[in-house]
Amino acid sequence: MSKQVIKTDLAPAPIGPYNQAIIANGFLFASGQVALNPATGELELSSIQAETHQVMKNVLAVLNEAGLTIDHVVKTTIFLSDMGLFAQVNEVYGSYFSGQYPARETVAVKGLPRGVNVEISVTAVVQL
Repeated sequence: MSKQVIKTDLAPAPIGPYNQAIIANGFLFASGQVALNPATGELELSSIQAETHQVMKNVLAVLNEAGLTIDHVVKTTIFLSDMGLFAQVNEVYGSYFSGQYPARETVAVKGLPRGVNVEISVTAVVQL
């Protein structure tokens, strides 16, 4: 099995021993993205909506670097700091998809990196 590392400066650089994404066996496995603006290095935490938009922009940057779009996504995982944020995050998240939504789970966790409220990871197929 061969692996292809995906790396882009248009999404935050990893802060540990991992890659932004890996392509293997016809799938892209993307690491979780938080609301770190790669241009400024600052977190976008002005509102949960703005935070979620930045997360999704980072997800799209990783997908685009691999030559993929949001339509290639087959599975997402959303991590929330508080399930009370679900409706607001879900509204923003849903605006990035049309038609066939991917499979998904959403979980509330005790803590997320850098004190953020939302982190999203995706799995995508390389060919539609």
